[in-house]
Amino acid sequence: MISKTIKANSTEVISKEIDKATSDGFKPTLAIVFLSIKQDREAISRLLDEKGIQIFGATTAGEFIDGNIETGSMVIMLLDMNPAYFKLEFLEITEQTTLEDAKKLGLIGKETFTNPAFIIATGGINIDGDQIIEGIMQGFEKSDSSTEREVTIFGGMAGDDLIAEKPLVFTNGKSKDTALIALIIDEDKIDVRGIASCGWEAIGTAKTVTKSEGNIVYTIDDKPALDMFMKYLGVELKLDDSKDIVPFLNSWYYPLQLERKNGDTVIRTSRFANQEDRSLICTGSVPQGSKIKFSLPPDFDSIETVVSECESIKDNAQQQTDALIMFSCVSRHISFGALMSEEIEQVQNVWNAPMVGFFTYGEYGKSKIGTNEFHNNACCIVALKEK
Repeated sequence: MISKTIKANSTEVISKEIDKATSDGFKPTLAIVFLSIKQDREAISRLLDEKGIQIFGATTAGEFIDGNIETGSMVIMLLDMNPAYFKLEFLEITEQTTLEDAKKLGLIGKETFTNPAFIIATGGINIDGDQIIEGIMQGFEKSDSSTEREVTIFGGMAGDDLIAEKPLVFTNGKSKDTALIALIIDEDKIDVRGIASCGWEAIGTAKTVTKSEGNIVYTIDDKPALDMFMKYLGVELKLDDSKDIVPFLNSWYYPLQLERKNGDTVIRTSRFANQEDRSLICTGSVPQGSKIKFSLPPDFDSIETVVSECESIKDNAQQQTDALIMFSCVSRHISFGALMSEEIEQVQNVWNAPMVGFFTYGEYGKSKIGTNEFHNNACCIVALKEK
């Protein structure tokens, strides 16, 4: 399988880049498209559609190919993957029916391939990523009660240049914010492996979430969650007297670390805060009774942790791959600044293959212990290799 990456700041230039990439007889069947909300995604979709190329697309909070980070532009990976080895599925979802909607995708995947892998992107601002993961897994398991292995799921939440209003996902002829797009791959034909890694270090002692509902945390150690957050980390909330619920972007530097019963840890970012009831609104579920710790912004050691964990998914040092897709949280870009290019380059060098990626509002993927999770502040890398 051949993959090629291209980038541009306009539809006209991307059209020329596609022509250049295919001038040697290369015939792509699939395009992974990550672009700024400012770009004309409908024109790009028409262009690719006219060339008979299927589209897996998402808007971003920044995009990159290899180590070259862009803003306000578009990046595309073209692949000549055999159409019999993959299927694209576009599903509309709502906050209230996320779990059931995601179950449908799990069922579709299992009905399509005996061993499906899911690469996904979700739109919208208020979708609970935990419900997406849980729904896909439930649908997959329901379709075959004898299934023992955990299905492969990787992906990211679409961005909208940090406007935090209407991130979108799209495919040929379809585009919507409250939607889920999935690239379902036949793992009997394509090796799909990856890992979601973070590197954020926890501080202080564990605290208890004493009241929560879904992704809303009301109290920590019986005190208002927002007040606890601001007290321990010295983070100020930008007030807006006209609204109860306001963006809490500063909190992306200081996520909560949620301890799982299996010993794993996942990150939860507080994207919004409620000034009235002093609650934190996170991007994923935080069960009542959970143990959490606060975090401080990462240092260079975080990059080393990510690179080391990416190396761990290789069978041996010489193993190669055909294509790399990275879903990296925008908080990493905000925190690392210029160092972000170094993390991207070092991860790519682990595999030495073409890479495309974007900065997300949340990530889906297997943790280092092999469990599917919804993450924040993580770097999720996916390697594809035709068998």
